[in-house]
Amino acid sequence: MLTYITVRYHTLLLSVYILQVSGSLYGALIGSALAFTVADSLGRRRELILASLLYFIGALLTALAPDFAVMVIGRFVFGTGIGLAMHAAPMYIAETAPSQIRGTLISLKEFFIVIGMLLGYISGSIYVELVAGWRYMYATSAPLCLIMGLGMWWLPPSPRWLLLCAIQGKGSILDTKEFAVRCLCRLRGQALDDSISVQVDAILAELSYAGQEKAATLSEIFQGKCLKALIIGCGLVFFQQVTGQPSVLYYAATILQSAGFSAASDATRVSVLLGVLKLLLTGIAVLVVDRLGRRPLLIGGVSGIVISLFLLSSYYTLLNDFAFVAVIALLLYVGCYQLSFGPIGWLMISEVFPLRLRGRGLSIAVLVNFASNALVTFGFSPLQALVGTGVLFAGFGVIALASLLFIIFVVPETKGLTLEEIEAKIL
Repeated sequence: MLTYITVRYHTLLLSVYILQVSGSLYGALIGSALAFTVADSLGRRRELILASLLYFIGALLTALAPDFAVMVIGRFVFGTGIGLAMHAAPMYIAETAPSQIRGTLISLKEFFIVIGMLLGYISGSIYVELVAGWRYMYATSAPLCLIMGLGMWWLPPSPRWLLLCAIQGKGSILDTKEFAVRCLCRLRGQALDDSISVQVDAILAELSYAGQEKAATLSEIFQGKCLKALIIGCGLVFFQQVTGQPSVLYYAATILQSAGFSAASDATRVSVLLGVLKLLLTGIAVLVVDRLGRRPLLIGGVSGIVISLFLLSSYYTLLNDFAFVAVIALLLYVGCYQLSFGPIGWLMISEVFPLRLRGRGLSIAVLVNFASNALVTFGFSPLQALVGTGVLFAGFGVIALASLLFIIFVVPETKGLTLEEIEAKIL
């Protein structure tokens, strides 16, 4: 009887933990679906302001929650903000950045996400010994949400989105063109000159040539150029998750414990070290993405992921006494992921969709990303119990090998091309 009660108690604790942790993931799925309908009407800038507001409300609800139900609601609201922000941020950067440094600027988004994760690890190590320290961790994020909202309030709208709205009859083309020129001058930090007007004229000409005066329909997303973009974008974010990224990080604590780290304080310090490694490798990707290109980083990084996954599999099946093999595999996986799928996946999905269908196409790609993350997160434990950890990591290795073939034969190089040139020449 006592054993039964103990099992039921631990099962209940696990269910509560999963519900609390997954609240943000479910919210992100809802945010991604919501972006499908509101992205083109709100615009990229206002969508990011809305995301920051949801971040702020979710952080406060979670930090001040009087009971478990309110905490889960707070996590859900926060997650909805994640879904909107992960949809709008790469789009806004892609549509406003010069083509020569677009890859660097969008990769910087991932770089600052990793900085945020590192700060989260550091705050966790500070608050881990405090009573109700988790409340302070969530409260710490609230001021950052306000900074994000105020920053987006100060920035202008995307000139490409403004011109698309004008082409579709939602304003005067002449007035919108003048406003788009002013927005582009602000974004580029330069005075009005002929080069800015030429860029705006080129975007207008491409929009007129492509016949984008009609609003996008659902059926068009699965046809022609957008279908090809969906295959590229959704394929990248799908493989980004199903190559085991959530599971490898989930197993990091176990791997490091086998190498001698055991206490909670040790685990938090090791999390900080992993965050530093992720930050360094993401920084390297940011520096070289516009010089090397997207494909070399993807091919090289995913090749390293394949090797690391098979190393992890061999550790759990054959080399149990050699903990250093698992540690090396873990570090190799984290490093290679941050050189490839981490920044480049989000960069590519922001580049490949045609402008008229970009908002909806990108929302589908983000939805696929979070849905595949949920699939791996919740499918890992049942599969592990069914086939064993070693076989499961070998399966991830096979999937990673398939993703490498997908990159080699399907994913194009977009380095140095404008968004209009990508649409005209690649799709």
